[in-house]
Amino acid sequence: MAIKHALPVTREKDFAAWYQAVIAEADMAEESGVRGCMVIRPWGYGIWERIQKLMDARVKAAGVENCYFPLFIPLSFFEKEADHVDGFAKEMAVVTHHRLRSVEGKLVPDPDSRLEEPLVVRPTSETVIGQAMSRWIQSWRDLPMLTNQWANVVRWEMRTRMFLRTSEFLWQEGHTAHADRADAMEETLRALEMYRDFSETALAMPVVAGEKPENERFPGAVATYSIEAMMQDGKALQAGTSHYLGTGFAEAANIKYQDREGSQQLCHTTSWGVSTRMIGGVIMVHGDDDGLRCPPQIAPHQIVIVPMLRDNDEDEAVIAYCRDLQKGLLGQSAFGEPIRAHLDMKGTKASTKRWGWVKKGAPIVVEVGGRDVAGGNVSVLRRDRLYREDGKTDSAIVAREAFVADAAAMLVGIEAALYGQAKAALDARIERGIIDTAGLDTYFGADKPGWAEVPWAKPTGAALDKVVEWLKGRKLTLRNVPLDAAAATGACIFTGEPAVERVLVGRSY
Repeated sequence: MAIKHALPVTREKDFAAWYQAVIAEADMAEESGVRGCMVIRPWGYGIWERIQKLMDARVKAAGVENCYFPLFIPLSFFEKEADHVDGFAKEMAVVTHHRLRSVEGKLVPDPDSRLEEPLVVRPTSETVIGQAMSRWIQSWRDLPMLTNQWANVVRWEMRTRMFLRTSEFLWQEGHTAHADRADAMEETLRALEMYRDFSETALAMPVVAGEKPENERFPGAVATYSIEAMMQDGKALQAGTSHYLGTGFAEAANIKYQDREGSQQLCHTTSWGVSTRMIGGVIMVHGDDDGLRCPPQIAPHQIVIVPMLRDNDEDEAVIAYCRDLQKGLLGQSAFGEPIRAHLDMKGTKASTKRWGWVKKGAPIVVEVGGRDVAGGNVSVLRRDRLYREDGKTDSAIVAREAFVADAAAMLVGIEAALYGQAKAALDARIERGIIDTAGLDTYFGADKPGWAEVPWAKPTGAALDKVVEWLKGRKLTLRNVPLDAAAATGACIFTGEPAVERVLVGRSY
């Protein structure tokens, strides 16, 4: 039986259009009127609030304290760190005036209001936080200094796509200072592991954690690490990064401390962050042709109750039954928190509500009609398995009390099912048997490739540039060197030199 899906386009037909359709049909976000900037609607922002809450708990559990720094950063702060400013120069939005005036009926910058020093709209905060740390840190007793902020940033992107790459986006950025390299590297890898664990256990999104090649490092960093997630079209999404910055930023900002012997030493600093890009990853990892499938831990509403009203004498009883059901669910806990159960009382048809919540990806949709009330039942639809083999929606009639008692376990099962499906897809689409560039061409020329993990000699300088250009011609990039990769053997497929590690290659967002 052919299934009529809720979205106007399928993943198979046009993955890019499908992605945009999910965002629109799930009421997640919309265009704002400013190129590259989006309005995040309540359901999309509710997902971000859940990500923020769960991540913030992990951040604070590591002893990191939240703070806030200005949106505007003096240009001179960036000029002190040459590699950093070069890396962001093409993406910086700059404020040069502080007042407008009307000229012939049009508002224009007032020439008399030009700022003495241009202000950069925050693309990242290493420079401004470094200036603060230089004031706050005096001795070894002040270390390590562990800070984080939740903020918006602006990077003037040329090619934008909602959630994945926008001119303005939301994120958290951790910034820490340490007495030595060992302590800073420990923090860098701790943050990376925090992101890996969060992605896999809260977002049900499997990732590969590893170190970025030299050409993919954060501007000014000594080492950059990432978690890479595979989307259903086989492309990679960098879902989080953690950077060991060495002493370069500390030297530029004069972040020093007096050690136990009384000598002045430069601090070793780190930075790490994840953003609303994670939401794009969730869409492309878990979504299907009916919309989003939202992992229960980040769903604003885990269970949605839809009363099936008929404008008759039964309606009052149905509503009362639904309220009791909601109360019972709110008294249950899943993932260490009270279940988030929502009663949809909007004045639209029950079927419209049902498919609206299906498109939003609510993990469980419960419908209640007069017959359910009479029998003490509910009709339950799980978003992770929407259809039966005959193509009909897989809605199960369950006794109300049994459903309430089993709701937490059902949510946990949905989270596990989403992760299991995504992990199987990831594992099946990493090719590890390629031994030369011809094999790489063949693999990425085939239908629906994923990633290739290949022997790598870790070239630098001109040799690395040559590899990057070769890959660029095939729309490929180096992703990361997996921390759990097998030992390298044989020759690097790009240079012929003895391989020292294995690197992931793929197309990416």
